[in-house]
Amino acid sequence: MMSFARVSINGIAITALICGLFASSDAFVSSNNSARRTSTSLHMTLLTAGGKKVEVPAGSPLKAACAKLGVKPKYSCNKGDCGSCTVSVGGSRIKACVGKVPPQPKLKSLQEKGLEVK
Repeated sequence: MMSFARVSINGIAITALICGLFASSDAFVSSNNSARRTSTSLHMTLLTAGGKKVEVPAGSPLKAACAKLGVKPKYSCNKGDCGSCTVSVGGSRIKACVGKVPPQPKLKSLQEKGLEVK
């Protein structure tokens, strides 16, 4: 079944083709509830240094995460050119001035212990 509808929006006439498949009012409503993001769905990464553990959002600046942990890397250029601020996060070397906190590891043992920052 196909029908036409004529609608006027702000004085502009619009003609629309309405198919029988989309006749119900909930045809364009998504029924997938998992697509909605809640505030608890933030992915947090556990970082450790010297016995101190801190959870920080993945993708946040590593410079701020190091400050929360009490790790004080040396900064020279603040652009990532010189490499003097390089810290080891879980075995990967990342420049703290421009780097981001890595996502939480998949291994459960590393999730519990946290990524070591040196």
